[in-house]
Amino acid sequence: MSSPEVLRYTAFSEHPEGGNPAGVVLDAEGLGDARLQEIAAAVGYSETAFLTPAPPRPAGGGEDGSVAAGRGFTVRYFSPLAEVAFCGHATVAAAVALAERHGPGGLVFTTAAGTVPVEVDEELRATLTSVETRVAPIGEGDLSEALGALGWEPSELDPALPARIAFAGNDHLVLAAASRARLADLRYDFERLRALMTRLELTTLQLVWRESGTVFHVRDPFPVGGVVEDPATGAAAAAFGGYLRELNLAEPGAVLTLHQGEDMGRPGTLTVTLPAAGNSRVRVAGRAVRID
Repeated sequence: MSSPEVLRYTAFSEHPEGGNPAGVVLDAEGLGDARLQEIAAAVGYSETAFLTPAPPRPAGGGEDGSVAAGRGFTVRYFSPLAEVAFCGHATVAAAVALAERHGPGGLVFTTAAGTVPVEVDEELRATLTSVETRVAPIGEGDLSEALGALGWEPSELDPALPARIAFAGNDHLVLAAASRARLADLRYDFERLRALMTRLELTTLQLVWRESGTVFHVRDPFPVGGVVEDPATGAAAAAFGGYLRELNLAEPGAVLTLHQGEDMGRPGTLTVTLPAAGNSRVRVAGRAVRID
């Protein structure tokens, strides 16, 4: 059986030792689900993106007119354990890999979560535009179970940032720590948290600490993907942006800086731009560099 070329990039960093590594297969034509899962497991990163060419979308093709014209691809994302509907860091990695080969410009990724336009500029900085975001409450019992699995006390939460389930292609539970020290000390019950996340169909927990109105530090446990922690999570960043907008915790159009991976020794930076009024699509931008 022939093996496709697997590229390895790290996203949301300018250095190979930072950010979140992703596998990228630019030509996955003819590969079945079992083979895709096998490749992702062998790569071992939190996600691998598999691309097949698709017809380009015309400008204005999105629900809110936000989809730019560009080369079209169908993209599927696999963790070492399962397929996920959308992955932000692998999207950024794949977009930069394409731009390095074909030049910067617009791309349109058709994913299981919906259509995701991506723009790559001359400096090979990729900006994805999420699907429509939404926010939902979490039950008190489920919140208590999440805190128990994390080893957090309710008093260690920031009451100004209430717990919610936020969506931008996948569901993420947003929990805000009241202190940087609480966020830094992440030691959780892997199986207990995975069981809760599986039942609630969560992809990650978006754990945040607010440094200022526009600067946040974040961490993302990902046990459902077989990974203790994700170093830089674009999908969760988009969901968090939607959360802030929906709860009126940031101004429309605000530009946020999310620092992630510092506590893992893989620092990364995600730039999140909130939508203006009448739009719930969030933009997430960052760099990506090849690892090998």
